[in-house]
Amino acid sequence: MVENAGELPIRVLVVEDDPIAAEAHALYVQRLNGFELAGTAGTGSEALAMLRRGREPGAGVVGGIDLVLLDMNLPDLHGLDIIRRIRGSGSAVDVIAITAVRDLAVVRSAISSGIVQYLIKPFTYSAFSEKLGNYRQFRDSLHAQASSTTQSEVDNALAALRPPSQGSLPKGLSDETLRAVVSFLSSAKEPVSAVEVASSLELSRVTARRYLEYLADSGSARRMPRYGTRGRPELEYTWSR
Repeated sequence: MVENAGELPIRVLVVEDDPIAAEAHALYVQRLNGFELAGTAGTGSEALAMLRRGREPGAGVVGGIDLVLLDMNLPDLHGLDIIRRIRGSGSAVDVIAITAVRDLAVVRSAISSGIVQYLIKPFTYSAFSEKLGNYRQFRDSLHAQASSTTQSEVDNALAALRPPSQGSLPKGLSDETLRAVVSFLSSAKEPVSAVEVASSLELSRVTARRYLEYLADSGSARRMPRYGTRGRPELEYTWSR
């Protein structure tokens, strides 16, 4: 990970041999607040070369790569081999596996090699947003600490990568969608409305409002009227934690 992240965006390398999937994942990254597309690679060799250079192909300014979105089945190298080479080089870049591979042995090997998330294709933008939002919370938690930390701080950082308990949610609300809304709201730089959340996460306006109201009622978000529009003021929401 890059030190002193602060307000700097998380630079993401998309590694995917399918051009359509690569373009879709790149567009997803560009839709997320706090993330920046560093480039795309269609092979493992190209990805490793870009990581060594630490910059976009042909770019003259070193930017670095913080996160790799890695497909496990590439034409020249398996994803596990790429992860091992990354770790063998001493790089601390984080890796999220985004793949159709469902083989439990591969999943276990990827986890033991140090990936931070595993997202199985096909998936929705909401699921993608949730995974990267959880990663960002995990990363921010670690960067918020000084050079030393406590057990509770480590637990809180790791908890960002785990799904919350479903037991306390009202009927009709799901963990997956809630995490996607939380991820979007907590990374938004300005207050957002239900319409804006619905558009970004591909939800209905009514559904987005239900989740926002749940977060506001639970104290995780603040609601306030948005003036300057015709008729009844629209409500807008900000993350309060």
